[in-house]
Amino acid sequence: MASISRTLTNLVKQLLGALHERDRLAGTTRRSGAPTTARVPSGVTIEYTPDIDGDADPGEVVWTWVPYEDDPNKGKDRPVVIIGRTGRDLAGVPLTSKNKGRDDQVAVGAGGWDRSGRPSYAKVDRLLVIDATSVRREGSVLSRDRFDDVVSGVERFHELRRPA
Repeated sequence: MASISRTLTNLVKQLLGALHERDRLAGTTRRSGAPTTARVPSGVTIEYTPDIDGDADPGEVVWTWVPYEDDPNKGKDRPVVIIGRTGRDLAGVPLTSKNKGRDDQVAVGAGGWDRSGRPSYAKVDRLLVIDATSVRREGSVLSRDRFDDVVSGVERFHELRRPA
């Protein structure tokens, strides 16, 4: 039984690899429901409307699949600050626990998204477009002042729209 499971796992990995290669050659890196930094539409509309109700909302830190910067066909589940919307999708920036002391990071402190209680930093140079159905879980609400700090950081790198 274990060898059948390994064989099926290997076949699925090969199929996924072939699909990723097809998408790469076609110039697309977005998998269904997966965030992407490719072709981010300008004019993300900023909102702060957190509501811990099971749905991802701007102002929340959620967990979703995030592509690696050096290979967008690979990635892993990461916490992401949702800062607004672009069309029917969400817009957000990934968090990291590694402080590199650069201007592309904004300190957001510790929160319920990290079980170890480590301080986190928003990677404001990476604006992700996220299909709401790809969000695995809500982590917690980011305070309004930290949210505003993240948005200010993102504005240095990307075009955003503030509500009127």
